Amino acid sequence: MSDQSAETLNYDPSNVYLPAHGLNPSDLPELAPKLNQARDELFADLRLLRSADPIPEHKKPLDAGFIDLPDRLLADHRDNPATSELSKILRAAEDLRSSIDRLVVIGIGGSYMGTRSLFEACCHPHHNELNRVDRNDRPRLYFAGYNVSNDTTQGLLDILGRGRPARELDERWGIICVSKSGDTLETAIAFRQFYDALRRATEGTDWLSKLVYLVTGPESNLHKFGKKSLTTEVFFIPPDVGGRYSIFTPCGLLPAAVLGLDIVKLLEGASAMTSRFQRDGTGSNPVLDFTGVCHLMETRGATIRVLSLWDQCLEALGFWYDQLLSESLGKKEKGATPITVVNTRDLHSRGQQHQEGRRDKLITNVIVGKTRREPLPVGQSDSNHDGLNQISDKTLPEILKAAIDGTAQAYKDDNRPTANINLPAADEFSLGQLYQMLMLATSLEGYLIGINPYGQPGVQAYKKHMQSLLFANR
Repeated sequence: MSDQSAETLNYDPSNVYLPAHGLNPSDLPELAPKLNQARDELFADLRLLRSADPIPEHKKPLDAGFIDLPDRLLADHRDNPATSELSKILRAAEDLRSSIDRLVVIGIGGSYMGTRSLFEACCHPHHNELNRVDRNDRPRLYFAGYNVSNDTTQGLLDILGRGRPARELDERWGIICVSKSGDTLETAIAFRQFYDALRRATEGTDWLSKLVYLVTGPESNLHKFGKKSLTTEVFFIPPDVGGRYSIFTPCGLLPAAVLGLDIVKLLEGASAMTSRFQRDGTGSNPVLDFTGVCHLMETRGATIRVLSLWDQCLEALGFWYDQLLSESLGKKEKGATPITVVNTRDLHSRGQQHQEGRRDKLITNVIVGKTRREPLPVGQSDSNHDGLNQISDKTLPEILKAAIDGTAQAYKDDNRPTANINLPAADEFSLGQLYQMLMLATSLEGYLIGINPYGQPGVQAYKKHMQSLLFANR
């Protein structure tokens, strides 16, 4: 990497230190010993996970495998370039990318949100509307199995041709189905429906078994189906990585690679963040500082955490974080409530409430440093009907910066605490840092407040009742 410092994510909490409703500058240093203790416990549990010792019942589930996963994948790829997991993913991605014009990723929760957030952050904002040349031979991407909406499902089947013969490249489509257990109902139903449509579309050819990839657990029924019916390789989510922490498993890496994203850079960004987390102290450690500030503000009544995104391309990343925080810490009547906003859009809706509503919020801005395209100026107008000629030379990034700075000042003037995550760019290395930062911070906060950040027992309750209603007397 050419200029490592220019690519380093930065966390700036300076605007949380406000009179009356913010923190004191001494608060975070005073919390540092507890943060360090929680970090030590987190890494001790990771060492336990990597040992042959049994995991005590009170620590189960212990899904801390995401912490060193990027390092392990990169090391394997470096030492075994032909046979590594990354090499297998890259080969499968190339085979699928060159064979189809549309890809349907089937999954729910962590099985699709990571992919969706990478897609929206790193690809053209209107990727699916571009022709194949302008998409650099990458397929269009769609999602299914994340709800049971009749009309949404039927609409996507319409786009895919509802089983109409697909012989030419621009007619062919494929599936990546992601389900660790293999029996999540929404995903299983969608896979059945879309697999049947693809079977009919490829009837009379040998395409079907080449156009479907599965990402699952080794003991799942989905894996058994893949071994029996497909010729493609089945990829596995490691047993020590939970679904919402699985973006750096084949769950996120395979679809990202099909889209042509640099998954090595993504993992390198995550690895760099883990190193900082393990090495640095408060004041220079984004994970410790973010966790500490969020926790301290929550003890002062800020039970709502607003992730304020200053680029439309990051909205799905916000939804990914909503799940991460909610399922990890929303237990034992604890856990802050996450909210995702995109500005400047939501300044014209939620902004009023954030500026003058209840003081129960910590706003964390995510600000992207570099744009991919050249800055677009307002431009001159002969009529000047809008009176904007006087700022005709201003560009959209300059106007956005004025909005960011103006909003920050308005909140500060009213003692509304805010913090900034400065993301160098919406690219793979920067996003790798951000995903890992948020996952590490969420786990760390669980250890800090005595909550197991893994597992989601509350989700199982709805599944149990839903299935009992569906399968009763069957």
